[in-house]
Amino acid sequence: MLLHGWGADADDLMPLGSALRSEFGKKIDLVALRAPDLHPQGVGREWYGLFPPIWSSVPPAIASLRVRLKALETPLIPLSKTVLLGFSQGGAMALEVGCELPFAGLICCSSYGHPGWKAPKERPPVLLIHGREDNVVPYEASKQLIIQLKQDCETEADLWGFSGSHCIPGEFIPKMQMVINKWFLSG
Repeated sequence: MLLHGWGADADDLMPLGSALRSEFGKKIDLVALRAPDLHPQGVGREWYGLFPPIWSSVPPAIASLRVRLKALETPLIPLSKTVLLGFSQGGAMALEVGCELPFAGLICCSSYGHPGWKAPKERPPVLLIHGREDNVVPYEASKQLIIQLKQDCETEADLWGFSGSHCIPGEFIPKMQMVINKWFLSG
């Protein structure tokens, strides 16, 4: 499942999802969710108001996304056989909602934690990917997240930094495929 960033739309991450799926011999379904709110500039969507941040909108946005994700679960495709990937604002949403649900794993790219968010002690494995020169969401945000994610928790959490900005580099696709494959084999 894919959660796009602020100002994008559901199909924004589909090329990445297709590239990740290409490695696997079995059929993998891709689902890209669309943020519920229109972007204030009229193009794209947002999970909640961000510039300026409307943090009071985060709890209802999280509750709504949780309901949507649970509704997509089927006996043939349980959340335990699903990876949730989010970018930027979508990564923040993936981290918060995904840590509460039994996903196979979470990939959060150029992400941040919402104010007051605390990593739960029991959660799926998490992979953070972030550019060290990110001028939209500072790399420091992921450095803080990895500290929280590793504190008092045995579940895997990794941070892959790269020389670059607010993007998901194509050269990470094979590495993400290896991690996803490991999660599916261990789950």
